[in-house]
Amino acid sequence: MFIENTEELAQNKLLLLYLIDKSDYELTKNKIVDFILENDYMNYFLIQQYLSELLSSEFIKINEENDIYSITNLGSTTLSYFTDRLPDKFKEHVNTIFVKSNEKVKLETEVLSEFYQKENNQYVVNLKLVESDDILFSIYLDVPDKEEAERISNMWENNTESIYKNILSILMDK
Repeated sequence: MFIENTEELAQNKLLLLYLIDKSDYELTKNKIVDFILENDYMNYFLIQQYLSELLSSEFIKINEENDIYSITNLGSTTLSYFTDRLPDKFKEHVNTIFVKSNEKVKLETEVLSEFYQKENNQYVVNLKLVESDDILFSIYLDVPDKEEAERISNMWENNTESIYKNILSILMDK
């Protein structure tokens, strides 16, 4: 065993629970390992051991489809009882990182599509690109039915870059 002190063992598991709990975005094992190692909170083998133990004791769960970790109700309850045992410096660091991460995510471009039915049973589709609350691109299209509205929305979401470049190319006559 790597750690002889049971208090340190418990604290390291709490660190992982806290990190997973405070994450506003999806955490894979690689992201967890990267964060912990970059900040020298524990070594690679301990991270693996503790994640495994937290999974088997059902404090956390993993979505097998995309390898995303999340905290369970049992993990949240346990964390709420023992959060005060975590160093304030660690909690501040995690909270700061996630505030920065949220700001970074906000700066990224969002692809949005929505549609609604008009009075005459036709639909209006709105396709948008938004960056930091600024609308970069928006177009409204009248379409004859819901199926066409869904098809256009899906096409936009799956091929945004290509569609956007083609529209700009046409508009700029290139």
